[in-house]
Amino acid sequence: MDPELLERITARRAELNELEEQLAEQWADVRTERDELAVAERVLERVSEQLADERASAAPMPGQVGGRSVVMIPYREPDVEETMLPPDYQRILAAVRQAAGPVMARQVGEMLGVDVSARAELEPLRGRLVRLVDRGWLRKLPDGRFTGRL
Repeated sequence: MDPELLERITARRAELNELEEQLAEQWADVRTERDELAVAERVLERVSEQLADERASAAPMPGQVGGRSVVMIPYREPDVEETMLPPDYQRILAAVRQAAGPVMARQVGEMLGVDVSARAELEPLRGRLVRLVDRGWLRKLPDGRFTGRL
């Protein structure tokens, strides 16, 4: 075998090995960046879904609890209008605001024409009042009376 030819083959093999190493490094970098982009895309999707859920929660949405259809009550925020509440809740809110001062659930029931002598009629109303307190629409005083927010 020709020693010069053998030397050229060896040199070319060394060049190709070096090029292979460079390409392997580039390929690893490409795969890493592609994986990072996939993670970024998933994070962006999650954040977008959370933002969409937060925006959607501003409007009452029907939901299911124990197989029964329920309406979600939005939290009181500057961009959430009272008109976004279901009509029953708007009437409750109006009754509390029309009262001369803080009112008990029984008084609100009387203003709305609810049979306050029946506990079965009064407790759901009390639950709605508490829900309005929890969402920031009303305030509950330590003595159990309800009043509008300032």
